[in-house]
Amino acid sequence: MSVLSNWKEVLNTANLSSEKVMDPVSKWLIITRAAVFSMTVMSGLIGGLLAITEVEKPDWLNFALAITGLVLAHAANNMTNDYFDLEGGVDNDEYARALYAPHPILSGLVSKRGLLTAILMVNLIDAGMMILLTLRTGWPVLLFAALGLFISVFYVAPPIKLKHHGLGEPSVFLVWGPLMIGGTYYVTSGQTPPLGVWLATLPYAILVTTVLIGKHIDKLEADQAKGINTLPVLLGERTSLWLNIAIMAIYYLLIIVLVVTGDLGIWSLLILLALPRLVQVIKIYREPKPVQPPQGYPVWPLWFVSAAFYHNRLAGGLFVLGLILNLVIPLVTNGLR
Repeated sequence: MSVLSNWKEVLNTANLSSEKVMDPVSKWLIITRAAVFSMTVMSGLIGGLLAITEVEKPDWLNFALAITGLVLAHAANNMTNDYFDLEGGVDNDEYARALYAPHPILSGLVSKRGLLTAILMVNLIDAGMMILLTLRTGWPVLLFAALGLFISVFYVAPPIKLKHHGLGEPSVFLVWGPLMIGGTYYVTSGQTPPLGVWLATLPYAILVTTVLIGKHIDKLEADQAKGINTLPVLLGERTSLWLNIAIMAIYYLLIIVLVVTGDLGIWSLLILLALPRLVQVIKIYREPKPVQPPQGYPVWPLWFVSAAFYHNRLAGGLFVLGLILNLVIPLVTNGLR
């Protein structure tokens, strides 16, 4: 049971208390930053559920392979970012990355060689799954995968370094929305996503983007000092805070519009139950960041990202639940699905 409590703590906080003994699974959950995998799982579930709603015979094996492959790709992306940020002189003991959670190499959890080996192994496994899905479905799988891999590698890797030029946030929007959701729809349904599905990839894409914007607000001063021009560095803190509030609100507006147009079922409006949490998050965004972390707060100096992720979990989870209910208890009212 102690091992299970370790895993739960790592998945909830990205950390393991110093008094606990590090087990191998917890170690790799920390190295891969598994605490944020829930966003990837939700993107995959949204894509698959949209496909299951649209076709008579969804490919359940492809659905499962897609979600597994997406999580592995996310793990590889996180490890790749940590490796190149360290090599590029961005990560050090004073930078936020090594403060809110153990950095794989700086903390001694793994060597550079070990991290590179893990990156290679995970990418090889993912490549095998990509080939299998391509053989089972069609060549568009390669396009989805290639675009995702390009963004994953060059998010921080030279010579492109998307994050350094204000392109990190649009990249995350593209990956966690059209690529992940659209790609999972394609392999599950065997069909190219129609316009309505492409539009349905947008709400959760922007919800994930709010998490990244929150993280970059938290790291604004450190990134600015290192010449890393994230969107908050370019826009400034105040504008970025209000932008994130606006984007969170747009999430609800988009889903309401998609329900009205019939592109999403009525149960998708369950996301409105997350509005009280949005109000909580807006309050956090409108108040100054505390000088010291609250007692027991696990990921300091991060602050605004935690609020965005807190909102993401409920708002995204209710969206997934709504899609499930659209399948099992479909409702039609005044011509709306």
